[in-house]
Amino acid sequence: MPEGTEVSNVNPAHIIWTTIVFCLLIAVIMIFLFRYQKRQKKFIEQKNAFAQTLLQSQLEIQEQTLKNISQEIHDNIGQVLSLVKLNLFKTDVEEGDQLRRRILDSRNLVSKAIVDLRDLSHSLNTDYVEENGLIPALAYELEMIAKTGILKTAMQVNGNSRAFDKQKELIIFRIAQEAFQNVIKHAQASELVVVADFQESGFLLSIRDDGCGVNKLEPNSTNGKPGMGIRNMQKRAEMIKGYVSISSDSSNAGTTVLFRL
Repeated sequence: MPEGTEVSNVNPAHIIWTTIVFCLLIAVIMIFLFRYQKRQKKFIEQKNAFAQTLLQSQLEIQEQTLKNISQEIHDNIGQVLSLVKLNLFKTDVEEGDQLRRRILDSRNLVSKAIVDLRDLSHSLNTDYVEENGLIPALAYELEMIAKTGILKTAMQVNGNSRAFDKQKELIIFRIAQEAFQNVIKHAQASELVVVADFQESGFLLSIRDDGCGVNKLEPNSTNGKPGMGIRNMQKRAEMIKGYVSISSDSSNAGTTVLFRL
């Protein structure tokens, strides 16, 4: 062997194993990146789906709110102001005690219209729920219903009352409002009872009436599906990982709407 020639001591097996380990490392990194991208894509899709559901629910709430405003103005405030107008027109030809009585009646009717507008404003204003909390807002809503003379109302709170996230409280309040409206419009009830049960494992809200009952698809069901009001309550409950169930007792008298969080 000539001088200056070096003999390589590199083991071919060592090179092969090094190459295999390197390839495996690259493969593991590629798999990790692939799974990370897949999870990230799934997260973005879920986020977009949630945003879409939230937007849809917000639009439904806005649409229902506008319908409620229109109905309240037409049924209550519009009628009151029409009576005031009629009284004022008749004052031109009336004198003495009748005139004074009609002026007094008009004054009382205007005062009632102002109170109705204030109550309606509080009911629809989200700041009212945020500032006062869920339970006071529900109590105020029941008080408003009782003032109309349509229903007797009662409320009971069990357990240690606690506050939830403001967005959750607003959604729960809107679910209750939807249930109240269903009772007023369709139940033919004389009494409405709300029970708020603060449990260690969660929160339970029961809304019970003594009306004609419901078969769960009534009153606006089509093709065997729940009506819009029930679907609205269920969708809003799902947004905060809650659940709404609706049932009637065995005699089909009265309905209970149960919200669980």
